[in-house]
Amino acid sequence: MSWHDLSTMKAIKQFQVRGIPGEVSRISIGDRIVDYWAPKTPTDTLLIAHDGQNVFDGNTSTHRRKTWEMGQSVNRVSADLGLTPPAVIAVWNGNSKEKPYARLKELAPEKVFRGGVKVITSDVIPVTVEDLYGDQYLDEIFSKIVPELTTLLDIDMTAENTAMIGSSMAGLCTLNAIAEYSDVFHTALSLSTHWPLGGDPLVDALIGNLPSPGKHSIYMSHGTKGLDASYEPFQKRADELMLKKGYRQGADMLSRVHVRTGHNEKAWASYIDEPIAFWLEKVTI
Repeated sequence: MSWHDLSTMKAIKQFQVRGIPGEVSRISIGDRIVDYWAPKTPTDTLLIAHDGQNVFDGNTSTHRRKTWEMGQSVNRVSADLGLTPPAVIAVWNGNSKEKPYARLKELAPEKVFRGGVKVITSDVIPVTVEDLYGDQYLDEIFSKIVPELTTLLDIDMTAENTAMIGSSMAGLCTLNAIAEYSDVFHTALSLSTHWPLGGDPLVDALIGNLPSPGKHSIYMSHGTKGLDASYEPFQKRADELMLKKGYRQGADMLSRVHVRTGHNEKAWASYIDEPIAFWLEKVTI
């Protein structure tokens, strides 16, 4: 019996967002909430986003009703490139009042930390390596959520036309995912990657696990304000390792510093067109 035979997908609501044609749909698949949007014109291009409550809906977003404006961006960039926009699957994180640390537990790269990299958290965050379930989270995305929705939307998913995007902890998860599922998607867009969770050993492990250059593309960024200001030495190390691995800055790798931006959806929305274009420009080739 296939997973589709056991589908627990339930519709929650549909809503409109200024600047996005049509409607965004909200569903649940099991215990997971997912928002998704697809253009009316058929598309086989797919963007998978973490922290889905911050992607489309200002009523559910973390920071002052500000979203990534991701739907607006994929439409804007696609129009500039003469492409049909990609569908966007926005997977909510599992945080709740009952599970305040679920996001950390599901987004942290489980194998890397279980392999010996030490988790660096404050004493007030009661999370240990044994609590992590990032592998289960990624399996949920690629074995359940994505197959269900690509079937529903009639998307012929290919690795070449599929990307994943995330910020902070979800940036770590995105880099980990392209290492674990390198045959499923070829572009990772990692904004404000939260390297301090494991420091230099985490940088070395995650970059070391990335697929060899050739088919894959990696985007990374950080700002200069607030938490993002602490990322600079780690990101420089990551960039050096990427170049040693054979990736080429401006080609299959793009690492950018966005001055005067910080660690929030407003900041990421201010330059989201850049990673989206980095990905979609390659779809046209």
